[in-house]
Amino acid sequence: MGSYASSRAEALPWWLVLVEGIVVVLLGLVLLVAPGASLVLLVWLLGIYLLIAGILRIVGIFLDSSYWGWKLAAGILCLVAGPAILSNPLWSTAVVSTWLVVLVGFLAMLQGAAGLVVAFQGGGWGIGALSVLGILFGLFLVINPLIGAATLTLVLAIVMLIGGVGAVVQAFRMRREGAAAQQPRRVR
Repeated sequence: MGSYASSRAEALPWWLVLVEGIVVVLLGLVLLVAPGASLVLLVWLLGIYLLIAGILRIVGIFLDSSYWGWKLAAGILCLVAGPAILSNPLWSTAVVSTWLVVLVGFLAMLQGAAGLVVAFQGGGWGIGALSVLGILFGLFLVINPLIGAATLTLVLAIVMLIGGVGAVVQAFRMRREGAAAQQPRRVR
């Protein structure tokens, strides 16, 4: 059984994995067909989320007053960022996606450095080569964040298509294995 089924088979029926895969494939196709509009929609959703999260964080202070200072600061930041994003979605799309690309670049460099440490401790040349590629990829994204932001929706669409197709295949595999497990065994 695959890792998807072994870790979630007890919690998710096969048909739910199938629906999840189909939805992810459809979203990937939308990102592929209309990348600009999709990115603007995602930024709009981020603005709405931040607005709601800010309100809920401040209301949460009255329900649980522990760490109220941090909750208040987070709530105020969310209440400032949410309307700022919603008031100018095109500008926010460029800024948010650019900062996201920079963050991914730094994470890739950090992951690559950690992989190099493992490679030098006996992890092998394969992990070392992949780690160097990860560091170079991270540097490219940090140095050229606008190019990374321009390709962000394309990369996300490809990842969603591959993941969605994988989930559909896994759903049918889970269905087949579930049906085989329910078959009565013949005793000779």
